[in-house]
Amino acid sequence: MKKLVLAIISLFAFTFSTFAKDPAEGLWKSIDDKTGKVTAIWRIYEQNGKLFGTIAATTNDPQDVIATPCKESYKNFPVAGPVNKMTTVGTPWIFNMEKESVGNWKDGNIIDPSNGKMYGCVIKYLNVGDKNKKFVATVPTLAMAGTVGPIQVFQYWIQATEDDVKKAQQEHPAKN
Repeated sequence: MKKLVLAIISLFAFTFSTFAKDPAEGLWKSIDDKTGKVTAIWRIYEQNGKLFGTIAATTNDPQDVIATPCKESYKNFPVAGPVNKMTTVGTPWIFNMEKESVGNWKDGNIIDPSNGKMYGCVIKYLNVGDKNKKFVATVPTLAMAGTVGPIQVFQYWIQATEDDVKKAQQEHPAKN
């Protein structure tokens, strides 16, 4: 009987962990390193075992701005069509991230829609008190790095809410 109970508990634990959301998923505010201001609110999500990120709302531009500085195409970009004609909001600028461990993703790409530059990408979820380089998280944080070869330049993003998205959309509505 004890073996049966243990088997059932193990099955539930395995099932829950298999379907549990990765802590990197959700809404995150990207913060400008120089000004400390929020630049966008990102929606990070897992799809078919890979991590992606779209801008859910911009905080400086109208929500329907087209990413004209981008190239027409990028290697392995997950959406068909000319990238330089896509909107900044809703396009997967972070794509094809591979899971390294829970909350840690690597070997994907990020495109900066404001200038069209593509970088490698690393994402690390930090709990309160966790460290990344000299940074210590005081709130749940995403350490998000654009990479060029072995060089990693981190930004630290903080959690956001759907209310943050709505507020940004109201403050900077679409023009069309």
